[in-house]
Amino acid sequence: MPKEKLHHFVKFILEDFNLTLSSLELNFLDSEKIRKINKEYLSHDYSTDIITFNYSGDKNIIDGEIFISLQDAKQNAKKYKVKYIEEIGRLIEHGILHLIGFDDSTPEMRKKMKNQENRLLKKYKFILLR
Repeated sequence: MPKEKLHHFVKFILEDFNLTLSSLELNFLDSEKIRKINKEYLSHDYSTDIITFNYSGDKNIIDGEIFISLQDAKQNAKKYKVKYIEEIGRLIEHGILHLIGFDDSTPEMRKKMKNQENRLLKKYKFILLR
């Protein structure tokens, strides 16, 4: 992962929402490790592309961890015909949106979240693609 690009990408997203960063840990794992986390903490026995843990009680202060499965991200990139780094960016955005209170548990909420992801990626993907 191009660490500097990811840091700039996160910085722009946080500024977009006027958020304060306390702590944000990005963890890139294989599908087996994320499956274990998913099973242990969420009782789901399958791999997933992203898991987010929020440690902040304030939606304006980011304090959390984002776990991203690189294998699932690669599969998503192929499936949706986007660049791998773009899919990583979308997953990071998705995790940050969860940290500020967005939810994707219903179709309506998922649509609102996806609209924000699309807006952010359109606005800031240049950082990832340069």
